[in-house]
Amino acid sequence: MKTTNRSRKYGSLPLILACLCTPGLAADKKPEGFKPPAASQYPNKVSSQGLVMAAKAYTEDDEMKAPFGKTNPYEHGVLPVLLVMENTGRQVLRLQNLRVEYVTSRRQKIENVPPADVPFLKPPEKPKYNPAPIPGIHRKKKNPLRAFEIESRAFSAKMLTPGESAHGFFYFQAVHEPGAMLYVTGIEEAGTGKELFYFEVPLDAAGR
Repeated sequence: MKTTNRSRKYGSLPLILACLCTPGLAADKKPEGFKPPAASQYPNKVSSQGLVMAAKAYTEDDEMKAPFGKTNPYEHGVLPVLLVMENTGRQVLRLQNLRVEYVTSRRQKIENVPPADVPFLKPPEKPKYNPAPIPGIHRKKKNPLRAFEIESRAFSAKMLTPGESAHGFFYFQAVHEPGAMLYVTGIEEAGTGKELFYFEVPLDAAGR
């Protein structure tokens, strides 16, 4: 039987497909994204107007690993605060004008820093110690705040339909303290344009 050019060209196609489907031969899957608990599972949650919110300030190395990998933004003067919300009402909520501020225990309000601006923040200065400098060698330090996770983990939801949840980080130049909270405004009902009443979300159970 004569073999055509077409059979030579496509005869190995089933073998190629089988290899691609075989575990270990296909491209490695990307790791799953960071997914926090639902807002209703936090002890410091608040609920009003059909919306449940919870927030958590991240400061320790061990809790930073899931969202930020090896980077701890707090060590470089940036406090990441996770905001989690769940729409339990019947209205579609519009979040384009969402405003989130960090409120200290002394009621001082601090505005969040846009994630694109975080790499340009100046971290607190540390004492310089050069025990044995080597002449002629100048190493440029990598800016840890340029980690791609800073922007990819930032809160970005613009709409929240009934039954839907959203989460993401806001960044502040602040030192976290007990009793602090998030002051959240600017959420609107998409159908009516009516703005929801403000939310004061404690960052720990003791702050309620």
